[in-house]
Amino acid sequence: MSESGDTAPTFSATLGTSDHESFALEDRLGDGPVVLAFFPGAFTPPCTNEMVALQERLDDFRDAGATVLGVSADSPFSQGAFREEHGIEFDLVSDMSGEAIRAYDLEMDIEDLGLHGIANRSVFVLDDDGEITYSWTADDPTNEPDYDDLLDAVRSA
Repeated sequence: MSESGDTAPTFSATLGTSDHESFALEDRLGDGPVVLAFFPGAFTPPCTNEMVALQERLDDFRDAGATVLGVSADSPFSQGAFREEHGIEFDLVSDMSGEAIRAYDLEMDIEDLGLHGIANRSVFVLDDDGEITYSWTADDPTNEPDYDDLLDAVRSA
């Protein structure tokens, strides 16, 4: 599993926008801290709570110079609808191939819901050089990160 002090795995995917733009993590590095918030699935209550909580703190993240990105295995269409329904202004990254989820060693299945190859809820802060300066992974995917700790990590990245 990726941890603080590791070089963050870079990856390419698609943005969850109506234009389905391509995304490369390396293009986002070097302009301040990057917050990668991996989440299991759009429109689920815990994931909605987390993405809305990040949106509510988006000004604080931006004031600290950070870019916030949500990453899930959802399709760009689902993510676009999710962003629109919940007023999420930061980018969501569609990792349908699971490249990023596997690179960060976050792949999990929730058999009861028939979900396979989705991301465990995790948050990473990357510095300008792509080093992981903060990492948190849920023991239970219904848990959310401590947002104050996350903001502190961003401010010190």
